Amino acid sequence: MFGVVTRNAEELDWPTFDRRCYEVKSVSGQAREPIAAATSMISCHADTAAADASPELVPVTEDGEIATRERQYFDWGYVCPTHPDYREGLLETIADAADASGDVRLDDVGFPRPEYCFCDRCVEQFEESAYDDRFAWRASVVTEFVSEAADQVGGDLSLTLHPDPYPGHLHGRSGLDLDALSEYVDEFVVPLYDTAYGTTYWLESLASGFRDALDAPLAIELYAVDVDIENLVHAAEVADAYATDVLFGYDASNAQAAIRRLNAETREGKSYG
Repeated sequence: MFGVVTRNAEELDWPTFDRRCYEVKSVSGQAREPIAAATSMISCHADTAAADASPELVPVTEDGEIATRERQYFDWGYVCPTHPDYREGLLETIADAADASGDVRLDDVGFPRPEYCFCDRCVEQFEESAYDDRFAWRASVVTEFVSEAADQVGGDLSLTLHPDPYPGHLHGRSGLDLDALSEYVDEFVVPLYDTAYGTTYWLESLASGFRDALDAPLAIELYAVDVDIENLVHAAEVADAYATDVLFGYDASNAQAAIRRLNAETREGKSYG
């Protein structure tokens, strides 16, 4: 199936799309009311507004570097996954969205990078845990959060992954244990973004890697803003060979044009005899 990812509620009514994902909470912290006709997308541990307003929420390295958008590698601010009040509020947001839309997609789940977090709370929780390895403990924190989120969702639960299928990288980077998470997640979504898609060999390599790594359905999300339609269609054809669904992000007009072209080529390719 082909679908759209959008922030514009009016685009959810376009009949071309088989799937619709609506951004209910963004990495900026901006919130929108969930809509019944679309999967609610919720940015979990990326929240620039919360990080700016409440520095005590922000993850910190052992050397005292905080995970804000001012730091190298970060385009937004982060919140520590162990913060109890933020976690409780986040689960309430997920529950409210699920009540409205049924299906929920969790974005930006986990720790920001391998060197986080060494806040007093994380240090204490790790020392009191049954784990000797900090990365294993981090993964347990993230898995527990996703399991609690799954309890709030009556429909399908999707989880977005950083586009790195190399074995162990997501575990080390963010605390994502793919095998453990598969128990709670109905689908993984991988954004494979490019501003042109002039070549697609890298897209095929990443899609193939994720297809081998995951024990759950895979959706691939492509960037659609100002991308040449021919290139976008070709990228979608490559992604479609490995994914259950292909989503087009943040330009519904381009998404619609690409899907119509893909559907037309499918019809033209049929033969009977």
